[in-house]
Amino acid sequence: MCASPTTATPVPAAPRLGEAFRFWLWLGCVSFGGPAGQIAIMHRELVERRRWISEKRYLHALNYCMVLPGPEAQQLATYIGWLLHRTPGALIAGSLFVLPSLVLLVLLSWIYMAFGDQPLIAGLFYGIKPAVTAIVVQAAHRIGSRALRNGVLWAIAAAAFVAILALRVPFPFIILGAALVGYLGGRMAPAHFELGGRHAIAAGANAPAVIDDETPPPAHAKFCWPRFFKVLAVSLLLWGVVVAVLRQDGMDGTLTRMGVFFTKAALLTFGGAYAVLPYVFQGAVEQYHWLSASQMIDGLALGETTPGPLIMVVAFVGFVGGWTHALLGPDALFAAGALAATVVTFFTFLPSFAFILLGGPAVESTRGNPSLIAPLTAITAAVVGVILNLALFFSSHVLWPEGFDGSLDIWSLIIGVGAAVALIRFDIGVIPVIGACALAGLLISMI
Repeated sequence: MCASPTTATPVPAAPRLGEAFRFWLWLGCVSFGGPAGQIAIMHRELVERRRWISEKRYLHALNYCMVLPGPEAQQLATYIGWLLHRTPGALIAGSLFVLPSLVLLVLLSWIYMAFGDQPLIAGLFYGIKPAVTAIVVQAAHRIGSRALRNGVLWAIAAAAFVAILALRVPFPFIILGAALVGYLGGRMAPAHFELGGRHAIAAGANAPAVIDDETPPPAHAKFCWPRFFKVLAVSLLLWGVVVAVLRQDGMDGTLTRMGVFFTKAALLTFGGAYAVLPYVFQGAVEQYHWLSASQMIDGLALGETTPGPLIMVVAFVGFVGGWTHALLGPDALFAAGALAATVVTFFTFLPSFAFILLGGPAVESTRGNPSLIAPLTAITAAVVGVILNLALFFSSHVLWPEGFDGSLDIWSLIIGVGAAVALIRFDIGVIPVIGACALAGLLISMI
């Protein structure tokens, strides 16, 4: 008996810009769980479901974004948007990844400043925090199952976990160490540092994609020096023009100081938001007095429980600074806060767009280069360990809110375990899990 022929999976149609716009807007509204959760959502939607980009191309872009300062998930969205639809696609994807979070944080910051401690909001947050922890755990599991394909990569992840948790090694040094191990390992045992591989690909992820493994870079993704210097000049000019406008604000230079300060913060954000929070705390609280230490902690809670990058906590810092300094007068506190939050967000994310538009063509040209793939593969393995440390960090603060000397929060443990089972075992979507946990937290707080 002859075997029946296998029907090949067709290549999906390339998305139009309007379709991509709707997707990136949706992603900006549902991107809970910090960078790990956001990267997992994008993988599920872009690689597995829509097949706009293949597994190897996705991981190659992710590796580049991991070594950049700034929010890697937002940069990854910007990169894929650029690859699909040139510069307009990059601007749409990167901006919509942030805009819903900015609008929501401005609204929540206004409620926080105008009405103080709200039992309703506190109850919702009580349930959302363990859910966010579960989302990060799920993301570490999902990414780790693809990135850690052999014992060597598992060892790199374990070493990174121990280094950041027990030895307090700064994240940039972990990245450099992993890159060095990958470089040496790629020369001595290249088979252990190949990108992708069939054991790392989920079912269906190896079906043809719009941007497939062997799809050549489009014309706009080919590196050339004139384009590089043009993008660099436009980026610097845009930064300088906005700073010059802010210098005319007549508000004691508060907005100008915010712009310069958060540009520096953006360039130091290696390892995600938590790596740069001490710097932000020192400048915003102790040096410029834009907000108090307790307000900074409350803002971090808001940042953890809203969609978008965790570094969006800077929008809260800007809002509170604009409000408390009454930049537009005592009768326009909301407008002052919203303006400052927008300014802070602009300067925080402008470098991210520049990095992608400047480096994207060079990164596309490195595909298939073993001397570059091996270090990036090792970096991805190390980042899995760092993400696991982040999950542990969240768990300790959610389950022991008063520190380890205090008692275990049983209700938070129940909500967190339930959320993790729903996400990992039953593959329930992020939004239903967040909604159910928020409702549970509200009911518990009322009881």
